[in-house]
Amino acid sequence: MKLYYSPGACSLSPHITLHESGLKFEHVAAPTKTHQLEDGTDYYTINPLGYVPLLELDDGTRIAEGPAIVQYIADQVPEKKLAPANGTLDRYKMQSWLTFIGTELHKGFSPLFNAATPAEYKTIVIDKLLSRLKWVDGQLAGKQYLMGDSFSVADPYLFTVTNWAPRVGVDISGFANLAAFRERMAARPSVQAAMKHEGLTK
Repeated sequence: MKLYYSPGACSLSPHITLHESGLKFEHVAAPTKTHQLEDGTDYYTINPLGYVPLLELDDGTRIAEGPAIVQYIADQVPEKKLAPANGTLDRYKMQSWLTFIGTELHKGFSPLFNAATPAEYKTIVIDKLLSRLKWVDGQLAGKQYLMGDSFSVADPYLFTVTNWAPRVGVDISGFANLAAFRERMAARPSVQAAMKHEGLTK
């Protein structure tokens, strides 16, 4: 398998998940600014949308969109219990988290990375993000991870998007449960390995 990623982008989530899975995979840097691979290949010829993550299977099949990719990875190693079994209520709860993180948090951060976004609109965006993160903080009360005491593939996604907060001026220091969650995630070997590979830590 090949994971096309860009350092620190949302592709960090499946990158962490692949390390959790123990599956063999190849990292292929696809920088979101240049859209050019190290060998000079135009990334748009691989993914016409130009964004990451993209998972390429050994038979050439390509899977896009982080929430789909992490569930595919989890289902390859059911013994690792990275996701609840398909068809169970817990699986739908996890999918609910993946959707919430993608639509309310991930896309909520997007305008803050755009230099063309007016300052007054950024204030509105940050206020909405903080209200959503406050809710997440409440949901994490008394829990180790989003699904309870067990890690799932929703957790790297939340960790990844909340990593962006200090880069765009969103102060999440007041959310104690979220901070504790982030510390637990940062201590996981899979997170440390992925972040080191992407040059996010030494």
